[in-house]
Amino acid sequence: MKIAISGKGGVGKTTLSAFLVRWFAEAGNSVLAIDADPDANLAHALGIEGASTLMPISQMKELISERTEAVPGTYGGFFKLNPKVDDLPERLSVRQGDNIRLMVMGGVKKGGTGCVCPESVLLKNLVQHLILRRDEVVIMDMEAGVEHLGRATSKYVDWLITVVEPGQRSIETAARIKELGKDIGLTRFGLVGNKVRNEADRAFLRKVLSGQLILGFIPYDDQIIEADLRAEFAGNVNPQTKTSLEKIIKNLLEASKADGL
Repeated sequence: MKIAISGKGGVGKTTLSAFLVRWFAEAGNSVLAIDADPDANLAHALGIEGASTLMPISQMKELISERTEAVPGTYGGFFKLNPKVDDLPERLSVRQGDNIRLMVMGGVKKGGTGCVCPESVLLKNLVQHLILRRDEVVIMDMEAGVEHLGRATSKYVDWLITVVEPGQRSIETAARIKELGKDIGLTRFGLVGNKVRNEADRAFLRKVLSGQLILGFIPYDDQIIEADLRAEFAGNVNPQTKTSLEKIIKNLLEASKADGL
C-alpha cells in the first residue's frame, strides 16, 4: 500500500504518518517512510536518533548534478528528465529496527508550482519509483498545503489522506487538495480529523465534510505534544487516542479491501 498524508501546515500530518509507519511495521510489513516536507520532522516523530544530521536529498548538490547532469538551482536548459534513482532508497535511507527505513527528501523551495529544475525532476522520479517499483508499504509525509499535488508527485499513490482540524482554513485546504487530487487522477481520498476536543468538534467536521470518507478522529492529546517537544515517538498516548488511531487504521484497511486493494 502506498499512502500520502497531506493537509494544512500544523494540523498533524507528521503525527499521523508516524503512527501509520509504526503500525504497519509492527504488523510485520517492511515500511519505507518518506519525509517529503521541506520542514522535515518525521524522523523526530518516529524517535530516530541523530535525525538532525540527516541531509535532505533535495540539498545533495553533487548527487543531483551527477544524476541529472545539471547544476542544482538552475532552471531551463538541458538535463536528464529520467535520472537513475533505483539505488537511492538503499543508499540514502536510515533504519529503525528491522522493518522501517526513512528517507528525507526535503523540498524545492525555489520557484512555484511546476518548477522544472534538476532538484524537482530528481525528486519526482524518485517518488514515482518508490510508488511504482517498490514492494514495501510506503508512507509519505507530504509538504503542507497543495504544492506537491501541483507538481503531480503524488499521482500514483493508493490513498491520499488529508488531515484536518476543526477550523475553516483547514477545511478549505482539504477541499483544494481533493480538487487537485482529482485533476491528477487520484480516486481514493480519506480524511482524518485531528485535535478534536469534544463531540461538538466531531459534529462540525462531519457536517462540513458530509459525503466524504472520514476515516476517524484523533482527540486532542497533551501526550502527543509532549512527545513532539522531546522529539520522541508518541507511544504513550491516552487510551482514547490509541483506540481512535486503531479505528482509523481499521477503517482504512476495510476501505482498501472493499476497493480491491
